[in-house]
Amino acid sequence: MNPVTDMVMDRKIINVTGKRQVTIPLKFYEKLQFGKEVECVLTNGAIVIRPLSTSDDNFTMEILKDLVSQGYNGNELIEKFAEQRQKIKTAIAELIEEADEISEGKRKSATTEEIFGEA
Repeated sequence: MNPVTDMVMDRKIINVTGKRQVTIPLKFYEKLQFGKEVECVLTNGAIVIRPLSTSDDNFTMEILKDLVSQGYNGNELIEKFAEQRQKIKTAIAELIEEADEISEGKRKSATTEEIFGEA
């Protein structure tokens, strides 16, 4: 009994081209509602390809509100927005990497006291 293959709901063997490209089967593509970009994550010896999350809509609005309140507009607003959004993506990627390392025992997690100080 293999815990990984036992949990598989649907499986399909796909080819990898000479340019390292794969085609996502249509039924998977439609079921997961893929858009024009995907997120690719290397975790536990597997590559996970999943739809790029659109849950950052709230972040988008908050970033824009903050930048507008700081007086940015036009092209400057667009440039600052791109900078802030990239910083958030980088920070989230670092948090995910840290969490993966903690779960794999490669890194020690911080204690509550270390995060919030002593009670």
